[in-house]
Order: sequence, then C-alpha cells, then structure tokens
Amino acid sequence: MNYIVLDLEWNQCPYGKEKENKNIPFEIIEIGAVKLNDRRECIDKFSKLIKPTVYKEIHYYTKNMLSITMKDLKNGVSFTKAMGEFLEWCGDDYIFCTWGASDLIELQRNMEYYGMSPLAEGPFKFYDVQKVYSMLFEEDKTVRRSLEYAVDRFDILKAAAFHRAKEDATYTARVMQYIRYDDMEHYYSIDTYHRPANKKKEVYALFDNHSKYISREFSSKEEAMADREVISTRCYVCGKNARKKIRWFTGNGKLYFCQAYCEHHGWLRGKIRMKKTDNGKFYVIKTLRLVSGEEALFVKEKQEEVRKKRREKRKS
Repeated sequence: MNYIVLDLEWNQCPYGKEKENKNIPFEIIEIGAVKLNDRRECIDKFSKLIKPTVYKEIHYYTKNMLSITMKDLKNGVSFTKAMGEFLEWCGDDYIFCTWGASDLIELQRNMEYYGMSPLAEGPFKFYDVQKVYSMLFEEDKTVRRSLEYAVDRFDILKAAAFHRAKEDATYTARVMQYIRYDDMEHYYSIDTYHRPANKKKEVYALFDNHSKYISREFSSKEEAMADREVISTRCYVCGKNARKKIRWFTGNGKLYFCQAYCEHHGWLRGKIRMKKTDNGKFYVIKTLRLVSGEEALFVKEKQEEVRKKRREKRKS
C-alpha cells in the first residue's frame, strides 16, 4: 500500500460570503501530492494547476498567501481533468494523508459540484498528520500546529516556500517520516463527508483507549437521540451494556455527554458530536472512553454547569 500525501490550494468568492456559491464556497485551484511507498520513501510527485470556473478573480487572502496569479490559473486544466489524472496517478492501493482534515472535505465538495463519482460510498480511513503530530508531541493534545511549526520542530530543511500544494505535501511527507507506523495507525481518522447510507453500513471503530461510532443520517436531532444504538453505552472491552449513571444531556445541542459504569471495567465517559449535513439532516459521532473515577467527575461537573446556566436563563 502507498501513502498519498495530499495538499490543496483553493480560492473563495472575492466579493464576500453573501455572493459566494453555497455549493462550492472554496474552489480548488491547485492539487499537489507526494506518493510514498510502505517504507515512507518518496516514489513520485504530482502537481496540477486548475483553471477556475466559479470564482474568476482571486480573493485578497488567497493572493497574499499564494504566489499564484489569475494569469497562471488561466493556463491550468479543468478540475475534472486534473482529478481524473490525479486519481489515475494514485493507483489502486493507497491511503490519503493530509495536514488537517479540511483538504479531503473540500476535495469531495468540489468533486460533487462537478458531478464526479465519490471517493467512497461512505466514511473512509485516512491519516490526519496534523492531529497525529499533536497527539504525539504536544502536551495539550487538542492544539493544532501549523505545518511550518512541525517542520521547525524536526529541523527539516526549508528548501521551498510554504503555501503551494506540492511543496506543502512534500513537507507533510517529511514530517511523516519522523512518526512511527504504529503511532500513525493508533491515531488514524475517519472522513465523514459521505455518511453511512443505512443502519447496516454504520461505522464501529475500536481504538486502544476508546471506541467510535458513526451513525446514518436522521431527519432531526430528536430522532437521532431516540435511536437505541445512538444512545447505547456498551463497554468496548467486553461488549456488555454499561449502566448509565448520568443519562445523555446537552447544553448547546451540539455536544452531548453521559456517564456509565461497566461492572467489569469501570467508568465509561460518553460524548456525542451532533453534526448537521448540507442537506439539513443530522448524524452523530459517538465516542466511549474508559476513565478513572476522578476523570468521571468531569461529566457530573459538566451537568451541573448546564443546569446552572439553565436556571440563570430562566431567571433573566
């Protein structure tokens, strides 16, 4: 299997969000990628400029960040031609690697806009190198560093400027060479641009210290939170149902928490991220994590915080 280290550059509406095309807020103007073999050795590179058809002027932010002019882009190829060549270049056995998750989202949004077949029929595995870097090298695992920050961390030679697709893909590939395969696998990500089509295709992923469940789409939040699988709290170690001590609750309708107890393995902390799709439906990403008794207090404290805010709101 090969690693396709992907980076994209895109443009946006130069006249403000109110005039943007909602179906394609970010139009891809450059694709850059590095192909690594299973030993993380570079075996090929890909680079293609794309002639824009949606936003035919460059946004000032894009112009300031990239050394690309509209004259350059007019010599580019169509998005569908670039993508066809890129996917053929990728081959049959590969996994995407990106610095952050947004590149794959915008790639698929652009593909959908141009009526291309999806990369996959549902969620698929990839490596978010930015996230993996934080999990391994940052004290605060939630912080997300710039690519240049990581390059400096490993004293990687800056042979080219940042913020061009092929160059950033090359730097990301160099950072990957400092990360062990087992560590990459431990922190792999799942792309959810295309959700599971039905209940049978819902995703159940097991990691060393937590489980992840990705649901199909629901017509409303209420429908999602009424689903038995969504609100279940099975222990991911033994598979037995853990009894809820604090039922699912939310303070903002986006994050839900619960606390459960497994007789064999102890406290479980549950978190649901409620996601809204472009078509107005909802799906959930649920994680269950075994925690210590002290860590389990987080859910109780969170519940008290939500209750306090609701009491204050009723008084005002």
